[in-house]
Amino acid sequence: MGSKNKLKRFKENETFENVFQPTREEVVGDLFPLKGKWNAEFFKNDNPLVLELGCGKGEYSVGLAERYPNKNFVGIDIKGARFWRGAKTAVETGLHNVAFIRTQIELINHIFAENEVDEIWITFPDPQIKYKRTKHRMTNSEFLQLYKKVLKKEGVVNLKTDSEFMHGYTLGLLHGEGHEVLYANHNVYVNEGSPEEVTAFQTFYEKQYLEVNKAITYIRFKIKE
Repeated sequence: MGSKNKLKRFKENETFENVFQPTREEVVGDLFPLKGKWNAEFFKNDNPLVLELGCGKGEYSVGLAERYPNKNFVGIDIKGARFWRGAKTAVETGLHNVAFIRTQIELINHIFAENEVDEIWITFPDPQIKYKRTKHRMTNSEFLQLYKKVLKKEGVVNLKTDSEFMHGYTLGLLHGEGHEVLYANHNVYVNEGSPEEVTAFQTFYEKQYLEVNKAITYIRFKIKE
């Protein structure tokens, strides 16, 4: 994407009521005003709050929001030029139950309060296959403890990925640490029983994976107390 295009998208993001782009200083200093108040002050309802971490273009957040109007969705990504597409689509279609925030995933406990989040989606994350990149895998032990801070007691995490490595790594870690695996599927479009929200719509890249018969995997789990 050209730099002019990026700048245009950054500018347009600033005009969207569903986009938040706090500075790192604001976030780390716990000055983000919606922390603990997402439903009361932004969504203005008591519906379940669902996060998509590393939301990219925002296709999944928007797709879920369209399908589940009685839930609130927040897509999170550090690259605002990416989620511009999802934010713009939501504005153009009058979708009021989805928002986007430009920040690092490592900082979500400064954006959301304890027990504020009902559900987390991690869709097609970089598997970070090299051992030295383990600390960047979005389902490693440190990240799970971070998610636990913002999730409600009965909150769940969903991992959807095209990476067999990421699927296997996560399953192994979950079993090894005693977390509760609620559902696991090695090929959601072939094996029966996949939850509706896993197969109801596809992202741009997911469609490309499916065209070359790449298996899409899914895990739904709870982080132990």
